[in-house]
Amino acid sequence: MNNKILSTAAFFGMTSIVLGAFGAHALKQVLTIEQLTTFETGVKYQMYHALFLLFLGLNTEISKELKKTILVLTIFGVVFFSGSIYLLATDSLNSFNFKTIGFITPIGGLLLIVAWGLLMVHFLKKKI
Repeated sequence: MNNKILSTAAFFGMTSIVLGAFGAHALKQVLTIEQLTTFETGVKYQMYHALFLLFLGLNTEISKELKKTILVLTIFGVVFFSGSIYLLATDSLNSFNFKTIGFITPIGGLLLIVAWGLLMVHFLKKKI
């Protein structure tokens, strides 16, 4: 389980750097400042959650079952939240109206909140 979590963390981290560079260089020419700022928000949240998964995968005090639940919530949360932000920020570059899928952004945010909440509850219940 830990290898899967750490691999996912590495993938999210790597792709957030690639997307951040892409936004800073290639998209800078074609997006407004507001659109670039929105795109950067997606990149930041993806990187935050890469680090979150890195912590999760390296932590030995969390059960395998809880790790699996948090991993799934985080994967879907990042894909829904950051993924939809990437599409919404670049909406002007294609003919498909990605605003029709904008409702998944808050769903992704909620999944990320629940993942963090489960981790918080775990530590609050833990007796030191």
